[in-house]
Amino acid sequence: MRRRKKFVEKYRELGRKVAFYRNLRGLTQEELAEKIEVSVSHISKIEAPQANTSLSLDMLYLIAEGLDIDIAAFFNPIEISSPYIKK
Repeated sequence: MRRRKKFVEKYRELGRKVAFYRNLRGLTQEELAEKIEVSVSHISKIEAPQANTSLSLDMLYLIAEGLDIDIAAFFNPIEISSPYIKK
């Protein structure tokens, strides 16, 4: 558990990026959740600003696929003209 706390800020940053790219795609949390077949509450927990929800690599791949972006977008600074956003 102690190790998990070490990465809380990194998980929050991932959540902010999920929300950013979801909004960029014009999707609601419900639409993304339906698209990747997870609960809306799970997406909400991931995106919550004060959340400490960890994400599996599988979940990150699912979200990236649902948002039609390269998974690398979650690990690099946000750019509107990002090469990670699939057209």
